[in-house]
Amino acid sequence: MADVEVDNAHQENLKLSKMKKKVLRKQIKAQHTLMRHEGIECISHTTQNLVIANGGLGNGVSRHQLLRLVEECGLVEALLMPPNKPYSFVKYGTTEEAKKAYDALNGKELILEDTSHTVILYVNFVRKVHWEDIMPTNLPPGLKVVDEFVSPEEERMMLESIDWTGDEVIQNAQKSLKHRRVKHFGYEFRYDNNNVDKDKPLLGGIPEICNMLLEKCLRQEYIKHKPDQLTVNQYEPGQGIPPHIDTHSAFEDEILSLSLGAEIVMDFKHPDGCTVAVMLPRRSLLVMAGESRYLWSHGITPRKFDIVQASEGRKVGTIAADTGDLTLNKRGTRTSFTFRKVRRSPCNCTYPSVCDSQQDQQKERTPMFAGNETAAAKLEQEYVHKVYEEIAAHFSSTRHSPWPKIVEFLRALPEGSIVADVGCGNGKYLGINKGLHMVSNCVFLILVAVVC
Repeated sequence: MADVEVDNAHQENLKLSKMKKKVLRKQIKAQHTLMRHEGIECISHTTQNLVIANGGLGNGVSRHQLLRLVEECGLVEALLMPPNKPYSFVKYGTTEEAKKAYDALNGKELILEDTSHTVILYVNFVRKVHWEDIMPTNLPPGLKVVDEFVSPEEERMMLESIDWTGDEVIQNAQKSLKHRRVKHFGYEFRYDNNNVDKDKPLLGGIPEICNMLLEKCLRQEYIKHKPDQLTVNQYEPGQGIPPHIDTHSAFEDEILSLSLGAEIVMDFKHPDGCTVAVMLPRRSLLVMAGESRYLWSHGITPRKFDIVQASEGRKVGTIAADTGDLTLNKRGTRTSFTFRKVRRSPCNCTYPSVCDSQQDQQKERTPMFAGNETAAAKLEQEYVHKVYEEIAAHFSSTRHSPWPKIVEFLRALPEGSIVADVGCGNGKYLGINKGLHMVSNCVFLILVAVVC
């Protein structure tokens, strides 16, 4: 009997030893990944500072959940969670507390809040906890976010005024967009040409319930013209809209968007690459005018969580990259009321590079073919490079799963084979078969390393 107990204990020790070895391998892999891709150097001796791989906002770990976990090991002086990164930094009051967390959290399986997914944490010591925060950015010129523009009762009435159950609405939604529900009033916005048929107004016009809101906007001088076109979109969590600029020739300057039912983060991007994430709280009014309406693209990334400020009182406007004050916010069902005034004459704004009215006029004066290499390069820059730069982030976020047939093909190739991945997008096939020599023609390939 004693021999059996000894044998069982020996087997348990072997299992434990194997688990420890596996955790150690993953921990070392995390060290190499952090150094190679992020320039973060892990060290072997004990300090007050730890880096937690797989414990970041990019993995779906919220500040509240991680803070609760690390505080079990001691006094936390700082918890830094860089945006969209698969790791976090924590600084303890003493090295003893940091060592306790190092021992307790290494290899720990964490069930993510609001999902059934799990991550395994791998912890290493670092010399110091440091992240260079990006200074808070200003809103794009001409952009306003007015908090609590309507009351909860007005919100309820406006949401109830939209009937999504009728056959006509369902057909309209399916005809327009398959990834969100949409309904038009006044004029139908046509997604095939991003314009409206100005000679075919819809019966009924804008709903009567919207008149008080629009009169309020006129009184407060958010708009100069009373809108005559309304598009109502309903977004479920995980849905979004690609970056775009509302067609210049279709609508006048000011555009209003009322967020009902839930808050959302909307991304604005300048042609020079500058991006600004803007929080649109529930019941807030977004006003786009001038440069923000004509020059900056705006869109909503399709995801189920947004990165937002954790502290109270910072729920409106730009999302600052303050790593000590970022967390995840689960999206709800959001309904947007977007009001616009149909334009009756060509647009003559001061942004001709993105103005379809002025580009059409230019085409009438300029031959459609490129007469020399300089003209050809300009056309390529305008209609190829610029287009792909505009859609890159949205394109990548919706194409993260490798196609099974491609995976099967790559894994079937003999070791040492040379593969040219032409037009590889975000490089999702580059690590499928590590025995291959894969060549990509991408100029910029962003690799986000997550330790599995």
